[in-house]
Amino acid sequence: MKALNLIEKAFLLKKTAFFHELDLDLVLSIADKLDLNTFSPDTAIFSIGQETHHMYLIVEGKVKIEDEKRAVLAELRPGEFFGDEAIFTEKPQGYSAIAVTECVILSLSRSHLLTIISECPSVALNLLEAYTANIAFRKR
Repeated sequence: MKALNLIEKAFLLKKTAFFHELDLDLVLSIADKLDLNTFSPDTAIFSIGQETHHMYLIVEGKVKIEDEKRAVLAELRPGEFFGDEAIFTEKPQGYSAIAVTECVILSLSRSHLLTIISECPSVALNLLEAYTANIAFRKR
């Protein structure tokens, strides 16, 4: 996949529950801080117990969320995000995220996200709302 330009990243962000209500200027600022990663099928994006300092947004592909017994808790698709809870708790991941198909993932670091939240508190509210909407797989 070709690299995404700033406008393409911003467009993807605006499609998510996390960022859809934000002004375009702020979304562009956030998009500028995103890293693009690709993962082959059956590749771990992160594993249970791993310390990560990013949240992840699926651009292309499918990601499965597994518990310690490898039971599938959720299958996520483009526009959905994961990994965000470790940013705030600074605890190791409580689940594994595995690429089911070839995946293109945007990631946002903890330091960038906290800077964004301090500049625009509505991002924190959007994150909380999106997090609670996805609480089912996070609490298993």
